[in-house]
Amino acid sequence: MYGYYLNLAVRSFRRNRMLTALMVIAIALGIGASMTTLTVFHILSGDPLPGRSQLLFYPQLDSADMEEFTPGEEPEDQMTRHDAEELLRQKRADRQAVMKRGNVLVKPQSAELGAFSADARYTSSDFFPMFAAPFKYGNGWDAAEDDARSRIAVISSTLNDKLFGGQDSVGKTVQVNQNDLRIVGVLDDWRPTPKFYDLYGGLYGEVEQVFIPFSTSRDLKLDVAGRMHCWGENDFEDDPEGPTSVNSPCAWLQYWVQLDSPAKVEAYRQYLTNYSDQQRAAGRFQRPTNVRLRGLMEWLDHNKVVPGDVRLQMWLAFGFLVVCLLNTSGLLLAKFLRRSSEIGVRRALGASRRAIFTQHLVEAGVIGFVGGALGLGIALLGLWAIRQRSAGYADLAQLDPAMLVITFVLAVVATLVAGMLPAWRACQVTPAIQLKSQ
Repeated sequence: MYGYYLNLAVRSFRRNRMLTALMVIAIALGIGASMTTLTVFHILSGDPLPGRSQLLFYPQLDSADMEEFTPGEEPEDQMTRHDAEELLRQKRADRQAVMKRGNVLVKPQSAELGAFSADARYTSSDFFPMFAAPFKYGNGWDAAEDDARSRIAVISSTLNDKLFGGQDSVGKTVQVNQNDLRIVGVLDDWRPTPKFYDLYGGLYGEVEQVFIPFSTSRDLKLDVAGRMHCWGENDFEDDPEGPTSVNSPCAWLQYWVQLDSPAKVEAYRQYLTNYSDQQRAAGRFQRPTNVRLRGLMEWLDHNKVVPGDVRLQMWLAFGFLVVCLLNTSGLLLAKFLRRSSEIGVRRALGASRRAIFTQHLVEAGVIGFVGGALGLGIALLGLWAIRQRSAGYADLAQLDPAMLVITFVLAVVATLVAGMLPAWRACQVTPAIQLKSQ
């Protein structure tokens, strides 16, 4: 039966080529624009750690002084070194990691390569298992090496390719700021999107090239980069470590914890409250206790990681699709009612209203499928244009298999919805009136 309806649809297309072409183009433009923006939104708003994101939490403490204090306002979005190291030492979560971005000078052993700067991350041992970082060679370091302030490093596969031609470099050394660090692991290809563990630099960029124990980075006085908020008099002249010292009133470190059950989440939230109370009693914290413990996805939503212009473009594109569908619906109505005499004859020969309705919906569905195919080409062209932009996420604008399927499903379903009213009007044609008019 559906094969017969499909055959009727093809015959109809041949009789009304211009009208059919207009409908296909309208659907294709709407689908192409919608899928281009939806793909970008899908990439930027996706879960960077599927299967693990529900276990990861970002604690916040209100450690600033009373200047510019507003009750109920958001606590500091980063931690002081004193608090981060204390929470790390107490180990109340299943896993915990402190971290900060930096920039180091790498000097290759090969004389052919000159020294170059590289992005670095100073962190603690749980960083790698917490975030399921994949290793190509070796592995991360353990807590004992954090405590021993070992001169070790994990490097990215990109840096390994550059320095060692992609060979297993575990056990070899890499010179960072004139310090020799023993390589204990080489990361495999890894690019969480967005780079959730540090929202203050390169959200959609590559991961850092060198990972160094946080304790070692402080011993070597490696430069830090990224956001830092200090309060008070900010007099660091007598402190050799400046604002990055243990006792400085500056929030500059990201801190993540892994909590494996809801009960542990509540227990850790209470632990943060108790810790804040203790620090206030000791005179370090001045503000009323104000803590936060957000999950990974909640943290991304709170920081509005998806750019506002991307959301706006997506809704505008879907609005454009609705306009295209309304035009398609009008064209379908005109096309179907033009065949009222044909429909009247079919009804007189015994075709039910349901059969007439189904026949015309099949015709609308075919238009949607062809429009989806053409819209796919427009979407690919749109994504190519986005990749030519300078936006940080531009190179990620690729259509994955899931979005490919959604393109055709959206095109067919949207066109079927647009064709329901014209198909219903077509099945309401009265046979007697049509036969008398012939």
